Amino acid sequence: MRKSHPIRRVVLATAATVSGVVLLLSLKPASGPAPASASGAAPQQPAAGQEAPQGGAQNSAGSGTVTGDAAQTQYGAVQVRLTVSDGKITRAEAVQAPEGGLSDQKTQLAVPKLNQEAVAAQSARIDAVSGATYTSAGYKKSLQSALDKMRSASSGKAGSAGASGRAQDRTVTGKAAQTQYGPVQVRITVSDGKITKAEAVQAPEGGLSDQKTQLAVPKLNQEAVAAQSARIDAVSGATYTSTGYRQSLQSALDQAGG
Repeated sequence: MRKSHPIRRVVLATAATVSGVVLLLSLKPASGPAPASASGAAPQQPAAGQEAPQGGAQNSAGSGTVTGDAAQTQYGAVQVRLTVSDGKITRAEAVQAPEGGLSDQKTQLAVPKLNQEAVAAQSARIDAVSGATYTSAGYKKSLQSALDKMRSASSGKAGSAGASGRAQDRTVTGKAAQTQYGPVQVRITVSDGKITKAEAVQAPEGGLSDQKTQLAVPKLNQEAVAAQSARIDAVSGATYTSTGYRQSLQSALDQAGG
């Protein structure tokens, strides 16, 4: 009997091994692990976070109502209130206007037109209504006061973002004090409980009153800041104006809590 050649046995064994490996590979499932790109659904989550900044937009501008100072006219006071939304005037109304006799007719004629013009112009640059010159002038003056307050409030909110625990500056307007020569009304600026500025938003006008006002008011303003109270001296030659100034100043201090 012939013996098989050793080399032949090795070749046959190798061939059998290769055949077995090929068979096993052919039986392996075709599906493999999920590709790395399948996790790409997760990055979609930040899209929801993109809505967050919209929530802060509601404080981007002031909203609410603001009332201007009463403006005295030959036929009575005119005072304007504004409704503001996102920094824009949406409504204007006169909470005070001349009354009685012919004034009633002129008020009914002029005020609705002035209200409409204020909203349309978004400023105090509006035309006077024919036949109601005094009412129109008073309206514009009070309207400008309301606009000034609106801007002051807006800038105050913006400035408070940078304040670190410090009291916010604010303005307070006292009640108008009537004098023999006209009303006197004082506005003060208060910071950390102290008066930093005083000014007369109304003072007697016309003829000799102009001279007395120009003489007295600057001195009274300085004294109010220096004294930090309404205990200030009257200016010689302007007794009525000085008395009215102190009354309105005290009213402002009462409102400020001082």
